[in-house]
Amino acid sequence: MRYSPEFKEAMLRRMLPPNNESITKIAKEEGINEQTLRNWRDKARKEGVAAPGTNAQSDDWSTQDKFLIVVETASMNETELAEYARKKGLYVEQIKAWKDACMNANGGIAKEAAKYNRELKESEKERKKLEKELQRKEKALAEAAALLVLSKKANAIWGDPEDVQ
Repeated sequence: MRYSPEFKEAMLRRMLPPNNESITKIAKEEGINEQTLRNWRDKARKEGVAAPGTNAQSDDWSTQDKFLIVVETASMNETELAEYARKKGLYVEQIKAWKDACMNANGGIAKEAAKYNRELKESEKERKKLEKELQRKEKALAEAAALLVLSKKANAIWGDPEDVQ
């Protein structure tokens, strides 16, 4: 059965905050397969909509959903944030706490990543230096081999110069 985009949107609004109606309840009331509703919710989540996986309270949401809320609200001023929070059934303090958690989550990792980047650059420089040196030595070896072959050919044609004296 095909559903209109408006109908899907209405069902998503019922599943998402602030309503947070359970999928089972909506499925029974509307006569829709539960898996269809889950698919719609998962698709919305993939498109960047903060859609909790269950009818869990906002503090029990997945870190992915919390992060999506933080991203959605990053550019909002206090008034817009308050309106957004009311619409989603959240508290401004919750969103700010989630934002702080996101900001601090990678604190140690960022320093470690910078250290690894420096080491990687140094290793890359060393590799390039060694490659240059290897190419120089290969050229010198090829030149020495060519001179040896030429001297053998010259000796074969004109004889050994040490024997002439």
